[in-house]
Amino acid sequence: MISSIAGKTVVITGASRGIGLGIAQAFSEAGARLHLVANDEAVIDRAAAMGATGAVCDIVDKAQVIAALSGVGPIDTLINNAGLELFTAVNDDSEQTTANFRRIIEINVIGTSLVTTQALKAMAAGASIINTASIWGRTAEAGFGAYVASKHAVIGLTKTWAKELGPRNIRVNAVCPGWVRTEASMRSLARMSHDQNVQENVLLDRIVGAQALPGLMNPPDVAGAYLFLASDLARNMTGQSIGVDRGEVPW
Repeated sequence: MISSIAGKTVVITGASRGIGLGIAQAFSEAGARLHLVANDEAVIDRAAAMGATGAVCDIVDKAQVIAALSGVGPIDTLINNAGLELFTAVNDDSEQTTANFRRIIEINVIGTSLVTTQALKAMAAGASIINTASIWGRTAEAGFGAYVASKHAVIGLTKTWAKELGPRNIRVNAVCPGWVRTEASMRSLARMSHDQNVQENVLLDRIVGAQALPGLMNPPDVAGAYLFLASDLARNMTGQSIGVDRGEVPW
């Protein structure tokens, strides 16, 4: 698996922290040529530390996306990992929640599509696209309507693009992580704890207790699924959404 990734050009969005950074580190160790994209300056230092290139980009801005991908050359694997997760309760009509809802859909759905459209111009037969969805793309969580809807949409895009790009021999799959210790997930945990009037550690114990395997994952724990989907071992897989959630959600 590692040998089929070494030397390949891999573009990863949302790669300055969290799952995206964990994925980037795994692909770097596998010998891939990386180009990291994120909407913060930290991505430049993260990329440099891995001997990779990086670009600061708001993926909802088409001009910025074009600039961020210019000069990368042929792309073997695109990993659409950039995303935003915020509380957007349906009974909250505040301007901030409305703005958050819009921003989540723009980044997680429209931005993912914009990046893919531009990256495809540099992708040939045998290339692959891997989208980061979520177990909430198969289930739901109260109060997170925009995020849940966006991840359902990402799975829908994965299936649709697999059919569109199959004739070009470009594979499209998704990874659906469960609970991973990231800044975003811990922020969501705090909000859920507040709304349910349950201490965070108690709520986290409940979440982890619902898994078949114990323990909370860290970003590197989900990277293996991305390595597999990008490798020749997955050459016959497309349109699939793979859960990496320690058995929390039946697939």
